[in-house]
Amino acid sequence: MPTVHHRSCNLCEAICGINIKVEGQRVLSIKGDPEDPLSRGHICPKATALQDLHEDPDRLVRPLRRRGNDFEEISWQTAFDEVAGRIRALQHKHGNSALAVYQGNPSVHSLGALTFGQLFSRALHTRSHFSATSADQLPHMLAALTLFGNQFLIPVPDVDNARLMVIVGANPIASNGSIMTAPGIKKRLRAIQDRGGRVIVIDPRRTETAELADQHLFIRPGTDAALLLAMARVLFDDDKVSLGHLAGVIDGVDALRTAARSIDLHKAAQTTGVTVADIRALAHALAEERPAVLYGRFGVCTQDFGGLSAWLLVALNALTGNLDAVGGAMFAKPAIDLVALAKKGKMAGHFAKRRSRVRGLPEFGGELPVSCLAEEMDTPGEGQLKGLITSAGNPVLSSPDGRRLERALPGLELMVSIDMYVNETTRHAHYILPPTSSLQREHYDLVFHALAVRNTARYSEALFDTPKDA
Repeated sequence: MPTVHHRSCNLCEAICGINIKVEGQRVLSIKGDPEDPLSRGHICPKATALQDLHEDPDRLVRPLRRRGNDFEEISWQTAFDEVAGRIRALQHKHGNSALAVYQGNPSVHSLGALTFGQLFSRALHTRSHFSATSADQLPHMLAALTLFGNQFLIPVPDVDNARLMVIVGANPIASNGSIMTAPGIKKRLRAIQDRGGRVIVIDPRRTETAELADQHLFIRPGTDAALLLAMARVLFDDDKVSLGHLAGVIDGVDALRTAARSIDLHKAAQTTGVTVADIRALAHALAEERPAVLYGRFGVCTQDFGGLSAWLLVALNALTGNLDAVGGAMFAKPAIDLVALAKKGKMAGHFAKRRSRVRGLPEFGGELPVSCLAEEMDTPGEGQLKGLITSAGNPVLSSPDGRRLERALPGLELMVSIDMYVNETTRHAHYILPPTSSLQREHYDLVFHALAVRNTARYSEALFDTPKDA
């Protein structure tokens, strides 16, 4: 008899609730769960792909060991023994930090990778840590660290109560939301308009979200900081600053006023391509059309002034009384408090405590930028990387200068990949250790409940038994 299981989809940040109908070891259907209080029945094509991933004949299920230009299957015991032995030998020969660890984006979508994966990484006693974070959302985490003292204390748009949402360098309709867990975001944005509010998009491209917006302002790529600082100047010049209930706890307003008044509005307009009139109107709208929220994402991060831009997003919400306010930028209260756990585990964050060997790039939270991974491998000298462990990532395809990284990987003395596929990166590994499919293991979204627009909790039991040789 078919049975229906309630789970979350763990393939993107929306973490939609889904109903999976199964019979025996077969998936019959995957549909959105209309009773899920967060996603309300929303589903996208990613969720249905959970079946494709689970049943994919190309998905690896047993460890592989390199043999010449090909791979051979080996037992798990052999794999564990050989990998552990070679890690120990490499670190004994070159030092602990000659072994690098790279964690890909799916790591934050896996309960095991977020818990035991981190314990494994720490047990290696290496300082050479890399991840997709530095190619993705690091500026938001740096802003959280400098503003609130914890890299995970990131405010989230209260989109369900906002009357004005200004979106900078983000396309949530395509991404399903990012650092904003808001499944069914298109309906949530339309709801702003239905209750008499507005959606404004600031983006160089005419995106899917811009098509829905009430107003789309084109901006020259990489000039977001100039626009945001100019908006801050307007707020100060026009006496529109109102800190609300945070007035007694916010420091540095005078310093920001001085910095903002150093920017000329006309020069800012020339730099950004956004007119002075539009800059002034944006600032006034945030201050007057409450509740309002300013939100930025990937386009804000991937530029020279990404950290400053992410910082200014939060600062402008604070200056207009829209920080920690209903309909503005609020802090989630998840069942499992990542902020408290990070503080307890001494992972609240730090910046520039040390720098990379070749270019002197600063670390953040113990990680070096992934953009310097290849050069740390192919540049000879003391401290050169000699080994690499990748987990749930394909940096040859996704990181900066992937071609250089691809050329560097064959020169490593040891490469181990925890991955379910042979891909552009893992094909260079000496060992590939495949995990079970996501339907064969339990799941809880530790990260994304902490970034959700509603405080919910959803635990997913394993759908299928784990094979003995998995």
